[in-house]
Amino acid sequence: MKINKNRLQVFVGPVAVGGGAPTVVQSMTNTDTANRKSTVNQVNELWRAGSELVRITVNDEEAAKEVYGIKQDLLAMGCNVPLIGDFHYNGHKLLKKFSECAGALDKYRINPGNVGRGIKGDDQFATMIKIAIDHDKPIRIGVNWGSLDQEMLKVLMDKNALLKQPISAKSVMKEALILSVIDSANRAKDLGLSENKIIVSCKVSDVQDLIEVYTNLSKRCNYPLHLGLTEAGIGTKGIVASSAAMGYLLQNKIGDTIRISLTPAPNESRAKEVIVAQELLQTMGIRAFSPIVIACPGCGRTTSTFFQKLAGDIQGYLRESMPRWKDKYQGVEEMTVAVMGCVVNGPGESKMANLGISLPGTGEIPVAPVFVDGIKTVTLKGDNIGVEFIDIIDTYVDKNYRISRKK
Repeated sequence: MKINKNRLQVFVGPVAVGGGAPTVVQSMTNTDTANRKSTVNQVNELWRAGSELVRITVNDEEAAKEVYGIKQDLLAMGCNVPLIGDFHYNGHKLLKKFSECAGALDKYRINPGNVGRGIKGDDQFATMIKIAIDHDKPIRIGVNWGSLDQEMLKVLMDKNALLKQPISAKSVMKEALILSVIDSANRAKDLGLSENKIIVSCKVSDVQDLIEVYTNLSKRCNYPLHLGLTEAGIGTKGIVASSAAMGYLLQNKIGDTIRISLTPAPNESRAKEVIVAQELLQTMGIRAFSPIVIACPGCGRTTSTFFQKLAGDIQGYLRESMPRWKDKYQGVEEMTVAVMGCVVNGPGESKMANLGISLPGTGEIPVAPVFVDGIKTVTLKGDNIGVEFIDIIDTYVDKNYRISRKK
């Protein structure tokens, strides 16, 4: 799939956003930033899962005091992921008071609806922009449906009411979102911030609204666009809604960074949102992050759960292996592995994958043929099929993707 090169390119630390660069996966911590240890651990977890940018909340002085130390701890661990500071009502004060925080962050997220309003708000916004200029930092102007500038909305509502054919209140709100972003970006440029230091977003929580807003916004500015369905929800609802909205936009070359805003279950890893974002980009053919496992859903021919467990084990093994594989092997993230449950589609799907195993279904001979690049190479049987198949995967990866052999 072609990448949109019409956007400006912004560097967040070493990561390029927009201007034809690959779509970037972003996530956000849910730890108390003032708790340095837990925040460092979660940022590192998200980064290891594949998050290329990580946002942290900077909501009070205790949090701002810890940002520099968090950055240093991460670097000492070998984690150089760019950190984004999420600022709302008091960001101008925190950035001004804690210069180490301002310098340690790689980008500032500013919500114009929460910076302040009127002359006071303009001064607060200007303070944040000046600090960004002084520290040579990019910003994201991020407007949210739930924190829209009410003064701007009132002006637009009043104007709409005077029209002979007024549009709906919801349509006015969508226009207010877009105007808030564009006006704030123009204000930042007027204050001296280079346009290649600005990323924008207009987040809402409804799928069709998100599609409409971003389709419109993409036509009215050339800043890189951060996509996210805000408050997407819990579990499958959040995954489906985010994928439906952002899948459409990405297919139409709209979106330079993405975040899947899932509500995690209690004690669930925050890294799930990273994996979903990667899988969305990979299944759409936009980027590759980890080898894909092709597996059948199961039916009456597969009353045993062995193939289900093996498919899960293989997918987990491939993801766990990527951190050590990515520096040693080139192109391994594009590999496909089929784990099939019976003779109906098993051999055919296995032949079309780089590696495939066709497990016996109910009543079939208890053997599992293995296919390598379409050719049957061995038949596995017994209690160690899973271990033996992983050995075959390791051998194939080392033979076909080792960087030294590509040179």
